[in-house]
Amino acid sequence: MIYGNVNNALFEQQAAVLPKPLKDALHFLKGADLVHHEAGAFPMELGGVDMILQVMDLETSPREAHDPEIHRKYVDLQLLVSGGPEVHTFFTDGGEERVKDDQLASPRDILFYENRPETAKIEGRVVLEPGAYAVYFPWDVHVPGQCDADGPRAYRKIVLKVPVAACL
Repeated sequence: MIYGNVNNALFEQQAAVLPKPLKDALHFLKGADLVHHEAGAFPMELGGVDMILQVMDLETSPREAHDPEIHRKYVDLQLLVSGGPEVHTFFTDGGEERVKDDQLASPRDILFYENRPETAKIEGRVVLEPGAYAVYFPWDVHVPGQCDADGPRAYRKIVLKVPVAACL
């Protein structure tokens, strides 16, 4: 998991150490006017790599309302562009998590884990304000979309899905 802000003075140095597809994705997210982009999912290509751009208008809600999730084929770059804040918690899958329902045969990239109260003891926490991003790899269990102590807030989030295979 990587956390940062596209407006940070050290953004260029932080992006420089990443694999080229992730670096290209972060530069795209920093430079694009996504506040005014239509909502939806859009295939796109950056630097010869096919990616998926998701533009979402959402509302934060309490932690209990969210199941932990992972992605199998994509690295998720999540950028908060307006509204919020949006709280994310995360932890590393230690092999004890149980997939919710029967999703293993699903062609979708996302898997949801059962929401177990004991994971609260091991979850890290980051807060996304506009400009902040989180990068989740397939081994990073994450729980985005949470509200802070001030309660639910509307927000616009961009998710750029980068194939893991392109980063190897």
